[in-house]
Amino acid sequence: MAVGLFDSGLGGLTVLGAIEQALPDVPLVYLGDNAHAPYGVRDAEDIYRLTKGHVQYLWDDGCDLVILACNTASAAALRRMQEEGVPRGKRVLGVFVPLIEALTERQWGDNSPPREVAVKHVALFATPATVSSRAFQRELAFRAIGVDVEAQACGGVVDAIEEGDMILAEALVRSHVDALRRKMPEPEAAVLGCTHYPLMQDVFQQALGPSVRVFSQPDLVAASLSDYLGRHPGMIGEGQERRFLTTGDPVRVSDRATQFLRRQITFDAA
Repeated sequence: MAVGLFDSGLGGLTVLGAIEQALPDVPLVYLGDNAHAPYGVRDAEDIYRLTKGHVQYLWDDGCDLVILACNTASAAALRRMQEEGVPRGKRVLGVFVPLIEALTERQWGDNSPPREVAVKHVALFATPATVSSRAFQRELAFRAIGVDVEAQACGGVVDAIEEGDMILAEALVRSHVDALRRKMPEPEAAVLGCTHYPLMQDVFQQALGPSVRVFSQPDLVAASLSDYLGRHPGMIGEGQERRFLTTGDPVRVSDRATQFLRRQITFDAA
């Protein structure tokens, strides 16, 4: 039984890379819905329908545990999928929880009332769909009070990264940081709320300045998964399988993914 990772495109490969480093013996199956990417400009119902269908695909493929390695899918689909019921023996997790645990320095299992935390002014950089969902703010409110979150929808960044145009991506990041600073001049922390954005983390940090702590997801998700599997060893089987599946053109996606991770990645058709 492999752990499944689902993303609308290539962004989740940043999470996969971190998991490979932290858990080299865990078999992984990655599914990218490149035929319908990007999700960040789709409406919530469409994102939910696509996400649910592809998670079911991974469950049927033998992945009892599936991670939505996509903030947009996590924001629009995760809570609804969990509320509607997950099949017995299956699990689906998102990428928000490890981020909020780190931001609030509070474990998710701590169900005490919300309390004040050290960070008061947080900049959230995410896709338009994630921003409009307000899912990050909602989940944060369960854990912390008195935190001012200013969200910036980073249109175009995912498309530029997926196309391999890092010069355009950098220019867009700097433009979005400028726009955020006009609304929140002095953020204390910045959340990179898209799994594509770690590839631009240095650009975000440079544009924000050294005084702003930038929270990025891959390492946080990998550490959280390691902890989860330690508590639920039955969710993982033996083997070292690595498979990469796509709904798009496998040749084109393989080329992009190889550039993305800077090592040979071969996708097969889902």
